[in-house]
Amino acid sequence: MTGAAVPSGDPFSALGDPHRRQIVELLGAGARPVRDIAEALPISRPAVSRHLRLLKDAGLVVEEARGTQRIYRLHDEGVAAVRAYLTQVWGDAAAS
Repeated sequence: MTGAAVPSGDPFSALGDPHRRQIVELLGAGARPVRDIAEALPISRPAVSRHLRLLKDAGLVVEEARGTQRIYRLHDEGVAAVRAYLTQVWGDAAAS
């Protein structure tokens, strides 16, 4: 499986784009190949690939090569990192 590198991007910046949020929502239902993701969105396949690369760089998704296909799924550790950050911020705000 590829895509397990240390994230270099900002997950909140990556989620700032509505198409990337749509991709994350689609992947919330399970892993999908790029083709299926592109068919579900009103943007080109190359644009979907660019969005997926940004989400991968932010540690939110991982990819797996299966034959000639790239299968994407949500990255468990990426979701946990976002959750931990939000818990920390809201926990500190609630305490003060």
